[in-house]
Amino acid sequence: MEKKDEFVVDSSVVTKWFVIEDDSGLAVAVRDKFATHKIRLAVPTLLFYEVMNAIRFAGVLDDGDLAVAARSLSKYQFEVWRPMGKLLELSAQLSLRNEVTVYDACYVALAQRKGSKVITEDKELLDKFPSLTLPLNRIGEDSGRNSGDFGAIF
Repeated sequence: MEKKDEFVVDSSVVTKWFVIEDDSGLAVAVRDKFATHKIRLAVPTLLFYEVMNAIRFAGVLDDGDLAVAARSLSKYQFEVWRPMGKLLELSAQLSLRNEVTVYDACYVALAQRKGSKVITEDKELLDKFPSLTLPLNRIGEDSGRNSGDFGAIF
């Protein structure tokens, strides 16, 4: 059973909280709903490394700003899951069956375990796991794939 106010969020969305890119406004809206406790977000531990790596290679922050971003990211009250045991096993299986990285499969495995969906901009995940993903750029639309799933967000 899907939980309407609980989602998994991946690094393609959370990075936009720190780096201005296409659809950053939508990502920030998700962040604001999360920060005000209107939705809950779960993440695997690897999200922190992926986001910091993306911020670092975006080339827009100096050492001091990157450290501030790391502290800020650490303060969000995500439900953090370690990819171990059954979650890691499911990640590996999804990776093999769907020809995606284990890193990406971990987000999908977490959503599957939680009975939720991954909010993402990762086209490969959206294409290969349509029933377990929600496209960030469709938030707030009245029609189209999965638009009703955003009722808890907007």
